[in-house]
Amino acid sequence: MKILAIADEESTYLWDYFEKSKLEGIDLIISCGDLDPRYLSFLATFTTAPVLYVHGNHDVKYEKMPPDGCICIEDQIYVHKGVRILGLGGSMCYSYGNHQYTEPEMKRRVRKLRWKLFRNKGFDILVTHSPAYGLNDGDDLPHRGFQVFNTLIEKYSPKFFLHGHVHMKYGRKHKRYDTYQNTQIINCFERCVFEYKEFSE
Repeated sequence: MKILAIADEESTYLWDYFEKSKLEGIDLIISCGDLDPRYLSFLATFTTAPVLYVHGNHDVKYEKMPPDGCICIEDQIYVHKGVRILGLGGSMCYSYGNHQYTEPEMKRRVRKLRWKLFRNKGFDILVTHSPAYGLNDGDDLPHRGFQVFNTLIEKYSPKFFLHGHVHMKYGRKHKRYDTYQNTQIINCFERCVFEYKEFSE
């Protein structure tokens, strides 16, 4: 399965200089947040692949203008062709805005997922906006990661952990790829294509 993961900054390669052929072979599009909803709607128009998304800390406009033809996976386990995808958007709370959470609030969100996690026997891909604590996160509160994401990875050992929020253009160098235990971590800033190899028709 070929997956296009996007976050934080609209890709001029895909939006300004779009050609339909650029989405050929893409089986799934996943947004990790902080993107113009019109951008997601635009991509959904030119592909038959599902476009999934979680909210970033700047996605207030989604309440009034949700992206057309896309699927919000907040607090859900979405299954696509046997691949289980868990969505938990938002950032650490720093100004009490929408889609901002304290660590205890994010832990409560995860606790409410216990039945879904049990019923689905875990998940294969964790999709968030913020990184996990100590894994490619920032030193400042707005870009600090959530410890409960580490707990989820340790307990369920997903194949991939996708996040955004820490831009590759920031002064400190954030990694595009990393690993934690048996999980591959991808910072999906702008765009990144990867293969989910354990897939069969």
